[in-house]
Amino acid sequence: MFAVSLGDDGAELCPLEPWQAEEFLAHMDRGREHIGRYVPLPDVVADLESSRAFLQSYADKAAADAGRIYGIRRDGTLVGGVLFRTMDIGQGTAEAGCWLEPSAVGRGLVTRAARLIIDWAVEERGIHRVEWRVASANEASIAVARRLGMTREGVLRGEYVHRGQRLDAEVWAVLAPEWRQARQVR
Repeated sequence: MFAVSLGDDGAELCPLEPWQAEEFLAHMDRGREHIGRYVPLPDVVADLESSRAFLQSYADKAAADAGRIYGIRRDGTLVGGVLFRTMDIGQGTAEAGCWLEPSAVGRGLVTRAARLIIDWAVEERGIHRVEWRVASANEASIAVARRLGMTREGVLRGEYVHRGQRLDAEVWAVLAPEWRQARQVR
């Protein structure tokens, strides 16, 4: 399996695959409440079978060129991830997302990992628009969108129900020309 370094702090980005379902479930168990504050991932990955099914759904998306999922490891331990929840190569659009367990928060891991996958999507796959949808109350994820140079395009009021509560979602996005220009400045 390959891994890409996220810096000199022992962090790396690597694919997540169905054979890693047990490790993925253990990771979800460590971060279940923290991760689940705004995203349904821990509610979907509740046992080994659902963990395997979730990872298989992304293996199927990758095979169809319709999505990708990557793990963030720190010193060999899975602590979070980034993904393309959707990818439409024909339209040149993708929706990126992320999650982290508490032990990994505040280290810039998601920002670094998201930069890598967005670079790949824009430069290798020809994606023109990358979206970042986030619960309006999720300040940490909004901060990542800002660090990525995304523009807040609007709020979808009452857009989804999570754990019995209706939440607003913000839509942030970056276009390929903006991404390339910002990359020259970094």
